[in-house]
Amino acid sequence: MVTTSIDIARQMVSNYHLQADKESTHALADILVCKKYKKGEIILNEGEICTCMRYVEKGLLRQFYFKYGKDMTEHIAYEKGVVICLESYFRQEPARLIIEALEQSVVWEIDKAMIDQLAIEYVTIGLLYRKILEYSLIESQIKADTLRFEPAHERYNKLFQMHPEILKRAPLVYIASLLQMTPETLSRVRSASLSN
Repeated sequence: MVTTSIDIARQMVSNYHLQADKESTHALADILVCKKYKKGEIILNEGEICTCMRYVEKGLLRQFYFKYGKDMTEHIAYEKGVVICLESYFRQEPARLIIEALEQSVVWEIDKAMIDQLAIEYVTIGLLYRKILEYSLIESQIKADTLRFEPAHERYNKLFQMHPEILKRAPLVYIASLLQMTPETLSRVRSASLSN
């Protein structure tokens, strides 16, 4: 069954526990652009401007950056997740993060200028936009606090509670990087949690 932009607009609205009338749902659907990416394909490169939010219909996307020549995973999103390079998106400046597809992925792009306009015209879309951005900011804050204050096993357990899909589907090297631990530490933590 082919998923249409209307299906995705409805799904997005219901994901954030909102009710939208037909007109605003169709207005949102009209600005959604479907893109398909192969595994390993770069979606946004460092130095490019993030001009849209990306809603994942199917697949797994990773945001990462390079630090001292090492590849550091910042965020992993899967079905019903949204990927935004926040600073680049808001300031319309070149991104420091890179977005790549970890699996064959179907992604719906939502252009910033277009959703900014719709958010003014339709109350529900304004609310949806705000909820998406709030959720992204809260996720970033939870991740920062977890990395700052919690030991390795707590970081792993929190990821397991909040996003078990990532642990099932993402390569271990990226999970370790996301949790800011070595692959060896991740292996030890996983073994300990499985034996509990």
